[in-house]
Amino acid sequence: MIKINYYNEIKETLVKNEIYKKVKDYSKNKSDLNAYFEVGRLIIEAQGGEKRAKYGNRLIKEYSFKLTKELGKGYTYTNLSRMRQFYLLTQKVATLSQQLYKVSWSHYTELLKIKDINEVKYYIYLIDKQNLSVRELRERIRTKEYERLGKDINIEKPKVESLIKDPILIKVKNKNEKLTEYALHKSILENMDDFLKELGVGFAYIGNEVKIKIGDRYNYIDFLLFNYKFNCFVVVELKVTEFKAEYIGQITKYINYVDKNIKELFNDKTVGVVICKKENRFIMEYCSDDRIFTTTYEVK
Repeated sequence: MIKINYYNEIKETLVKNEIYKKVKDYSKNKSDLNAYFEVGRLIIEAQGGEKRAKYGNRLIKEYSFKLTKELGKGYTYTNLSRMRQFYLLTQKVATLSQQLYKVSWSHYTELLKIKDINEVKYYIYLIDKQNLSVRELRERIRTKEYERLGKDINIEKPKVESLIKDPILIKVKNKNEKLTEYALHKSILENMDDFLKELGVGFAYIGNEVKIKIGDRYNYIDFLLFNYKFNCFVVVELKVTEFKAEYIGQITKYINYVDKNIKELFNDKTVGVVICKKENRFIMEYCSDDRIFTTTYEVK
């Protein structure tokens, strides 16, 4: 039986990675991830397998000391532990191999702090779809975005309503001031990019106070959006009160108008979102229209 010198294998992998990065700068991330994956695998194997790996911290400290002495900075105990975590993560997330190189190592250092695998998958999905920087990712994690989605989200087959957070965070100038619908509306317009990102994935702005004529009366849709991921128009109504039964009738009317007069045949059905100060789930229990969704807001 051939005895493997795991330290030499790890050292050789890291040295090759440093050389490769200097020669082929354009693919640094791919080289880093391949190298760190392999180092993580070797550490697990050297520790006697995944089940025993958590008891092998002394080995990582030993390797870190020797690597730092021979190769220089960058191979601390924390970094080697992250490489081990990275390898374990790839084994737990089946879809990660397809998205592996779309996420940088700097992103992974943030993701590896998260214990919930489904939460990790969600943020990998966001990084891929919205090209989140590390700073943006850190902010999404800090504001507990995943937790605000609810527990029924399927990131492999998401629905438009499953990507709408509850509550959504709306940026205002003075969060201690009592907001009117007009003031809330204005705050959203002033920070439209933030609002669309906060609302979910794939939302694009069409217009605000959209004027429509029903019979001989004019009505105004607070915000008309389009979700390019789900190919549908989205009617958004703002309310600074608790959700009320009459809001269902109002937004149903607007949804039907958009379906009849604006939507094309190749678009999916229009959906409506009522953003209110406080939820009333008893009313929504008796709403049979699956095109209507509600969420609450908090100011930031």
